[in-house]
Amino acid sequence: MANLCIIPARGGSKRIPRKNIKPFIGKPIIAYSIEAALASRLFDEVMVSTDDTEIAAIAKQYGAKVPFMRSEKNANDYATTIDVLNEIIDEYKARGVLYDNVCCIYPCAPFVTAEKLNDGFLLLNERKFDTVFPVVPFSFPIQRALRLNEGKLNFFQSEFALSRSQDLEMAYHDAGQFYWLKVEAFQKEKKIVTNNCGAITVSELEAQDIDNETDWQIAELKYQLLK
Repeated sequence: MANLCIIPARGGSKRIPRKNIKPFIGKPIIAYSIEAALASRLFDEVMVSTDDTEIAAIAKQYGAKVPFMRSEKNANDYATTIDVLNEIIDEYKARGVLYDNVCCIYPCAPFVTAEKLNDGFLLLNERKFDTVFPVVPFSFPIQRALRLNEGKLNFFQSEFALSRSQDLEMAYHDAGQFYWLKVEAFQKEKKIVTNNCGAITVSELEAQDIDNETDWQIAELKYQLLK
């Protein structure tokens, strides 16, 4: 069973300039994703997809491969993860290399570990899912979410206004770290979240969206607490 790890890391980050190689507690943040993938011993190849020569050089320094550069079409602000993954899978096919499974690990995901990657891969195969990825429980019941309209508050779902938190169903969101994918199902469905998805659960301490400098500082604090 052939497995490919894809780390998509374009050079044109806007909100945090050079985000994918910005130092995170002593080394470029992309290094954490590369090192976790290599330590998992799950992959026939760990590759970085980038349009940027500096990112490519740093990726190779930490042990990843950059067998080809990303196309200009999929290096802009509008290219989706799905677009990028399909381009890479198709390029490998054109070179005569086929993979059964792909794991897309985001470059700004320092909380990814070899153990989590192995847990996800095990679940993917044991339960025969199309996709497996980490999710985080919402810290507050989404059934009691509030809408703010010109200063006035209303419940989205007023029927839960007086419900006890412990009586409401737990809800989760994507941790934004990695996605295990069955290649055949992914290319057929052309989406990551299919009707046959599984998930591993991680805590709020083990996940952090990193979209601005405040997020970055919070992520470093969480990482230091964990380590």
